[in-house]
This record gives sequence, structure tokens and C-alpha cells, in this order.
Amino acid sequence: MPDIRKSVLILGGTGEASELAERLENLARYRVITSLAGRTLDPRRTSGEIRIGGFGGAESLATFLREEAIDVLVDATHPFAETISANAARAAEISGTRLLVLQRPAWPQEPGDRWIVVKALQQACQAIPPSSRVLLALGRQYIAAFTARPDVHFIIRMVDRPDEPLAFTSFELIIGKPSADPAAEERLLRDGKVSHIVCRNSGGDGAYAKILAARRLSIPIIMIDRPTAEAEGAFNTVESVLTAIA
Repeated sequence: MPDIRKSVLILGGTGEASELAERLENLARYRVITSLAGRTLDPRRTSGEIRIGGFGGAESLATFLREEAIDVLVDATHPFAETISANAARAAEISGTRLLVLQRPAWPQEPGDRWIVVKALQQACQAIPPSSRVLLALGRQYIAAFTARPDVHFIIRMVDRPDEPLAFTSFELIIGKPSADPAAEERLLRDGKVSHIVCRNSGGDGAYAKILAARRLSIPIIMIDRPTAEAEGAFNTVESVLTAIA
């Protein structure tokens, strides 16, 4: 008997992508495939089928969309995943697949926030005052630029232990995901005598606790702004994407 379910491919890796997959899977009328880049050793648990690893560009993704008879492609990747999002848009165009973009809103600057907003990693590195103690809250693929600051002590938080020794002059390494508890993030900042935080404006709830903690402690944040404006026609919530798919 032919499978009459609608097939949905989610380009994931975010909490919103996992929530979307779970809710679609629970409806039992969709075939749900989530594609993960495979950058972390222990990715979050996701409902439905899982595909690990990149596609190798827009043409290869378009081929996958055609071969798997995907009805809807959902780009629910990280707001800073520019290359993946560009490939998704091109692949959808090539294959004639419907594309929906789930893009969580950026964090707004609130009263009490001490933000230094920059556009790029290099600018963030240059904005750190001399002899600072910095919580570097970036993915491991984004930290190399900061090795140019031997005068700064870095507290580097990573989900997985690095494969090779880090090339920092002065640092300490914390392995684990950010806490969702602002009090726990406050303790980390106090214990580490952190003077500044460097992070990206990722939006969402998962990493917001450090923003709240910095606000309470009046710690400046060197905030790397999003590389592009919100995608035209993007959806901001899982609920709105579910409605669009239905």
C-alpha cells in the first residue's frame, strides 16, 4: 500500500526544530526526517527519522529532495547558519520543493543590558578591553580569532571536548551546555570573575540565562549581531510553521 503521508524534511539542530519534529510525528500523518550537521557528539533527541551529516551543497540537497519525494522543506537551522540556509533556498528552487523558514526572533536589548554590538568575530575580538576575563560563549568553530588576544584570560564553554589542544595563552575550559538557570549562570560568572561575555545574538530560550545573569551582575556583553536580516516570509514560532504545513 503506498505511503500517502506528506513528507517533511527539517534542517535541524535547534530546539525549535526538535519541537517541530515531535509535534509533526505525533500527528501521525507526516513522514518526518530531521537532518543534523553532526557537529556535536550527543545531539538532542529528535522524533522521526534522523539523517546525520551535510548534503554537499544545494545540488545534492535538491537531489535528496527529489529522490525522497519531500513535500515540504523546513529550514529550522541556527540563525547564523548562513551557508546551510542559502543552500536550502537554492535546493528548493531547483527541485520545486515548498520551503518554509523557521527563524526565532533575535534577543532585544532590555533595560539594564550593557551590550557592545558588533558585526563580526574580528570586531568582537578587538572590542575586548585589555587584561579582561571573558566568557567565550561561542561554538568551537568560531573561537580561533580570539587566540590573537594573549592579554585576555578566556573561559571557554564547549558542548564537546576539542580534538586538539586550544591555542590560547590563558584560558580554562568548561565542557557542557549552557544552563537554563540564570542563578547557575550567575555563579559561573562570579566564580570565574568574568568581566565580559562574548556571544552571538542567537535568540530563543536555550541560552538566554547568561543574558539574564549578565544583566543582574551588570556585566558587559560583546554581542555579535545576526549576519542578515530576518528572511522574508520567515515564521517565528513552531505553531505558525505547523499551520503553514497543514
